[in-house]
Amino acid sequence: MGSPPPHRLLLLLLLLAVAAVVGRSPSAAAAAEGVIQLPSGGACAAAPDPAAYDRPVIGIVSHPGDGVGGRISNGTATSYIAASYVKFVESAGARVVPLIYNEPEERLLEKLSLVNGVLFTGGWVKSGPYFETIKKVFQYVLDKNDAGIPFPLFAQCLGFELVSMIVSKDNNILESFSAVNQASTLQFPNYCSLKGSAFERFDPDLIKKLSTSCLVMQNHRYGISPKTLRDNVALSSFFKILTTSPDENGEVYVSTVQANKYPITCTQWHPEKAIFEFGKPMIPHSKDAVQVTQNFANYFISQARKSPNRPPADKVLDNLIYNYSPTFTGKESKSFDVVYIFS
Repeated sequence: MGSPPPHRLLLLLLLLAVAAVVGRSPSAAAAAEGVIQLPSGGACAAAPDPAAYDRPVIGIVSHPGDGVGGRISNGTATSYIAASYVKFVESAGARVVPLIYNEPEERLLEKLSLVNGVLFTGGWVKSGPYFETIKKVFQYVLDKNDAGIPFPLFAQCLGFELVSMIVSKDNNILESFSAVNQASTLQFPNYCSLKGSAFERFDPDLIKKLSTSCLVMQNHRYGISPKTLRDNVALSSFFKILTTSPDENGEVYVSTVQANKYPITCTQWHPEKAIFEFGKPMIPHSKDAVQVTQNFANYFISQARKSPNRPPADKVLDNLIYNYSPTFTGKESKSFDVVYIFS
């Protein structure tokens, strides 16, 4: 018997190929074709964990002045928030409501009811209406947590200094240090524990690099020495020291602390600058410096996600910082590339 005609042979091969595909499971057939299959059972449509809020909002307290030419005055009606703080929060998946320091108290409380945590920025002002606002917001943070409602605070540089003054009830507790525009290391004293802190999930290699390489940016004239913090009963019972740093003269100050009983972390250094500020050449921008910043942002916002506050979406939108236009400072600013100015 002779071979079938070429067209019948082609049809036979096609039928055999179809049968082979039909005989396999859809996933196997798809894999053969290079198609990526989504998990079965609707896994991608699963409801989010109700205990972890995926739309956290952070309140950032504005600082007196315009943030542009260094014309900072505690009596002015103008205040600002550097855009780098806003981006720092956004980089970890949160949004920002500006807490304008000289607004009426009822307006401040209204905005606080919309957020899941608070950030105190760097700056210079340590008295007057601004300090009074910081004290009110800090007490709000304590009251929320004392009531069993998670509500984190991250205070940087001036923010750390003001919190130290409030906790110690001593407005003269700060000491002078020479750490203006200085990149530095973070030293981890052998008496400190990183458990439960922002550093706990750092890669061990990055922890080592932090202690040997200048990966963080300092910009301050004041701070607290380890001895002063340990000797002050109020401070030592409230905070545990996580890191220290040397200033330009080798004098050591406390550079990172965490509250013992509250979700409050304070840094004397500026984690936001490594990713979002480029105006000064000494700011570290290496891959490791960027990772440090991102880790801190992720840690802070992970704490805010624990907040049970679920504010009305329309009220949040009405108060977001997106309702204001950022200002590019160009060569005018001594510290920031972009600021939000509130008049």
